[in-house]
Amino acid sequence: MHRNIERVRQIARRYGELNGRTTAAAITLYGFLALFALCVLAVAIVGMLATGNDDIAHDIVSWLGLHGDAATTVVDAVNTAQHSAKVASIVGIIGLVWVGSSFAVSVATAYDVAWGVPSRTTRARLVGLGWLAGGAVLLAAGSFVTAGLAALPVLVAPLVLALSLSVNTVLWLWTSWILPNRVHPPWRALLPGAIVGAVGLEVLKIAGGYVVPLLVAKSSAVYGTIGTVFALLAWLWVLGRLVVVVTIVETLDRVPVTAGDE
Repeated sequence: MHRNIERVRQIARRYGELNGRTTAAAITLYGFLALFALCVLAVAIVGMLATGNDDIAHDIVSWLGLHGDAATTVVDAVNTAQHSAKVASIVGIIGLVWVGSSFAVSVATAYDVAWGVPSRTTRARLVGLGWLAGGAVLLAAGSFVTAGLAALPVLVAPLVLALSLSVNTVLWLWTSWILPNRVHPPWRALLPGAIVGAVGLEVLKIAGGYVVPLLVAKSSAVYGTIGTVFALLAWLWVLGRLVVVVTIVETLDRVPVTAGDE
């Protein structure tokens, strides 16, 4: 027990040494901007699908559980998208590529800072786009299989959880393999950080599937659109700190840790 407590203290100490708040804030910011670009693209696609279907906007509002100003904003966005779907799709794709690669670069920077290596300059965005593509494939495949298993009896719930954690672990291994600008260590050396990240990401996914929608519905009714933004930022805020913690766990035994005041 004492060893585990000391381990947590080392992680917290290292978090402060690396100025983890700043790194996590950058991940939160670019993650939010990437979501915004993704929403623009999604609205454009919905606008194309909404042509000839007047009920789709209200169906989306009902599915998201939005109320008040947030619901009005979504309906207006869908109605506007019907008339500017092509332009919005182009803007969404360009924005998603640029901001998505910036998000990947911010995650890569977290790894580079933890490892004490310089960040990439010329190929950073290309590597980031490759990471996003691979991560999207992993998440899509994991979601498809998990959804299929979730339709089975409750007794297979542990299997669904194990499969989801396995996909999460592979995703973190993929992240640690491709993004940092350092020599590739053995896979076994990356596993502890990947496992911590997998558990943390699973908790965030559960929160995103159950808690965040409730927060969005409640916040949108009370505070309008800004309440929805705050709920999403809270989720991304935790994600940014999880990324930094994963990089610290991965490098804790490989990078000297400054002793704290006893």
